[in-house]
Amino acid sequence: MSLASALKGWLGETVLTVAKKIVLDGNIYRDLNNVTIPTTNGTTQIDHIIVSRYGVFVIETKNMEGWIFGDEKQPQWTQSLYGKKFRFQNPLHQNYRHTKALEEFLGLPPSHFHSVVCFVGESCKLKTEMPANVINGSPFGYIKAKTEVLMLDEQVATIVESIKSGMRPKNFLGLATRETKREHLASLNERHASTTICPKCGSALVLRTIKKGEKAGQAFHGCSKYPACRFMRGLHDTAQE
Repeated sequence: MSLASALKGWLGETVLTVAKKIVLDGNIYRDLNNVTIPTTNGTTQIDHIIVSRYGVFVIETKNMEGWIFGDEKQPQWTQSLYGKKFRFQNPLHQNYRHTKALEEFLGLPPSHFHSVVCFVGESCKLKTEMPANVINGSPFGYIKAKTEVLMLDEQVATIVESIKSGMRPKNFLGLATRETKREHLASLNERHASTTICPKCGSALVLRTIKKGEKAGQAFHGCSKYPACRFMRGLHDTAQE
C-alpha cells in the first residue's frame, strides 16, 4: 500500500474517532481503535470497536470516493471513480470475519455484537440499496438507535480491559507496531495463499510476469489496484518449470 493510501485510510479512521468523542457519551460508549487481536488462524485487524451496555459495535471504515455498488451476497463490490471501475472485497463479509473473531476472543454470544460498515469519503455515494448497517457518513445515529440493554456497565468495563490486555501492541500514535503489522501480514498471506483476492485491500489479484532484471520470467500474483496497493505473491520461477 502506498504512503498516500495509508495516510488516507488513517485520516478517515481518525475523523471517525474524533467524531465519536463529540457525539457519543463516553461514560456509556467505550471505544478502542485500530485493534489487532489473535485468532485461531493468525490475527485480525479491526478499525473501531465501541463497547456499551447496548452491545459491542464492530466498525469497518472505508475512506473511498466515487460511487459504490454492491449487495450483501456479492463477494466483491464496485467503486466507480473518474470513469473507471475498481473491484474491492465486500466489506460486510470482511467485517463478518472480524466480528466472529471478536466473539471467539471474548467468549460472548453473537447477539451481543453489531457489525457496522461506514463509508467516510467526502464524495462517496452508495448507489445501490444497502442494509441498514452499511452507512454513508457518520454511523453514530445507527449506534444510538440500538437501545436494548444487553450488558451491565461492569461487564462493559471488563470487556474493554480484556481487549486491551489481549490485543497486539500499538505505538505511541495508537497505530500497530512494525512487529504487529508483520505478524498480521504474514497471517493474511497464509490465509489467502490459495485465493485470488488481495489480502491487503480485497481487490482481485492478477497474474503477472517480471519482464526485466535477474528475476525476468518469474510469474507472480499482483494486486489489480497497483500502484495504490503493492501486494505481491510469488509463484514458481517459470524458467525452472
